[in-house]
Amino acid sequence: MNKNKELREINAFLSGPILPPLIRFALPLMLALFLQALYGGVDLAVVGHYSPTASVSAVATGSQAMHVITTLITGLTMGVTVLLGKAMGAGDNDKAGEVVVGQIKLFTLMAVLLTAVMIIFAPQAARLLNVPKEAVDETVRYIRICSAGIVFITAYNGISGIFRGLGNSRSPFIFVLIACLVNVVLDIVFVGGFDMAASGAALATIIAQASSVLFSLNYMRRHPLPFSLTGHFSGGDRAVGRILKVGAPIALQDFLTSMSFLIITSIVNTLGLIASAGVGIAEKLFAFLSIVPMAFMSALSTFVAHNMGAGNRQRADRSLALAMGISLCFGVGMFLLTFFGGRQLSSIFDNDPDVLTATADYLRGSAVEYIMCSINFCFLGYFNGRERTTFVMAQGLFSAFLVRIPLSYYLSRLPETGMFIISLAVPASALVSLTLCILYIILLRRRDIREKQGARL
Repeated sequence: MNKNKELREINAFLSGPILPPLIRFALPLMLALFLQALYGGVDLAVVGHYSPTASVSAVATGSQAMHVITTLITGLTMGVTVLLGKAMGAGDNDKAGEVVVGQIKLFTLMAVLLTAVMIIFAPQAARLLNVPKEAVDETVRYIRICSAGIVFITAYNGISGIFRGLGNSRSPFIFVLIACLVNVVLDIVFVGGFDMAASGAALATIIAQASSVLFSLNYMRRHPLPFSLTGHFSGGDRAVGRILKVGAPIALQDFLTSMSFLIITSIVNTLGLIASAGVGIAEKLFAFLSIVPMAFMSALSTFVAHNMGAGNRQRADRSLALAMGISLCFGVGMFLLTFFGGRQLSSIFDNDPDVLTATADYLRGSAVEYIMCSINFCFLGYFNGRERTTFVMAQGLFSAFLVRIPLSYYLSRLPETGMFIISLAVPASALVSLTLCILYIILLRRRDIREKQGARL
């Protein structure tokens, strides 16, 4: 990593036009998110075309269970990104070094604990998720094999969070590109060639993750960080507390939101194998179709953190408005695509007519969510950058556990219910989240005005 280049990128965040550096930062994030979605989507697509529906259900449900673990890690990583971005914006290299050391200590402990828990309790997880009996054994094997790679998931996200905190989103894109290429090749070999079904997809996943981590560690060795980690090991203990303070609410919100989707999957699984495969495919498609707002959420977290660290709140506010305008345009496009083209989209992952119909019904009912989440995600990125992560957690939990889950359960118990009716809980939850974000931004702006007036006095 070229130190002067990193400093130029940080300066572009803090002065001059807003949109060019924001888009330059967001574009590699979009590509990385696409590759991450492709990474998981290829597993499902290859299994869907080479293996029976039971294997599709196993990968769909098992990958959602693993996604819950990943969200815990990525949530805490956001705490690292925000704190590191704020330290770099303030020019405090010592604090930046402490944050990275604290991350290493925290993430090492997390990797060990999560691996043990997931391997031991995989059968219980399958039962809680109401996995159709035809897919139970494969689901347990998939979860256990993937769980053996949690150490690589943790390392990848930790390293990527550091680079994003420095304003560098290109390197994480390269890391996930390596993983994606390896995963695609191994999926075809293990699933298509050796007929290993869900187990082959899981094995391809952990080998790909390990390859990415090895590449990223070698990259960091050849491109050192623009600050030293030496002498910060005692400060790293203090930084663990700061990372948890900022990142834990995000991690908890992401974790419980993912849990809520697992609960919904469990509810839908009671309708049978076709419905189980259909909702799994719909969730995989969401990972592709929400890439733009998700990228701006991450980009705003870093951009806003840098500018708040430099004391430039007006620039942070302006970046929210610009990102939201671009994201909303894409949200409208994704709404039209899912409402009218759900069957064509789902055919990427499966060729069973009944599964395609179930997925298309679910996508049509939830399509308007893409418009609302294009705004919501930008709000959440802005709030993260301002360290308002407690609100981010609260609104996520409220919309998931007081709206999405109860409504999904109620709709699933209606006479002659179906995928379309159950999916209506998704936009209802998104609407609640959007309302809460709008109310909070109004409250935050009023606080900002009062603080500004108080400073003048």
